[in-house]
Amino acid sequence: MLFAWAILALLGVAQRAEGQGSCSSIVPRSEWKALASECSESLRKPLRYVVISHTAGSTCDSPASCEQQARNVQHYHMRSLGWCDVGYNFLIGEDGHIYEGRGWNTKGAHSGSTWNSRAIGISFMGNYMERVPPKRALRAAQNLLECGVALGALRSNYEIKGHRDVQQTLSPGDQLYQIIQTWPHYRA
Repeated sequence: MLFAWAILALLGVAQRAEGQGSCSSIVPRSEWKALASECSESLRKPLRYVVISHTAGSTCDSPASCEQQARNVQHYHMRSLGWCDVGYNFLIGEDGHIYEGRGWNTKGAHSGSTWNSRAIGISFMGNYMERVPPKRALRAAQNLLECGVALGALRSNYEIKGHRDVQQTLSPGDQLYQIIQTWPHYRA
């Protein structure tokens, strides 16, 4: 009987570890050399919503270029707009990596006052009006969503919104918007 319980316990640990395995491709702020955050407002988890956007700027396709692009976005948000940090909770690079922005715990500045406190903001680095992100970037975003559920940051029945669903904008771009509309958790 003790042996059966030990096996069941190990299976439970393996399942939890497997769910958090989707978190392994998150590049921490220290690795992309982010400026220190000046933000202090926390999110109340688990969150129901995820807002997908694009930066509408330059793309990046290697860790070096994506780290630089993440710094560029942060610099613009903090130095030009006067925000406390990069506005997004996470950024997705065409290199297939996830770059930690404000993370799971800190309120973003990505979708306006109604949505920032209710949603995680994920932004694809690049402009996706006329082109689609590579499959590895799309996989990274889907892994991040699995990670959020596994960590308890997102509800299991979370809803994905396109940035244009919650604000007057062209983001996340026509091509990326068409793709996310096919994802199981998308709700207009």
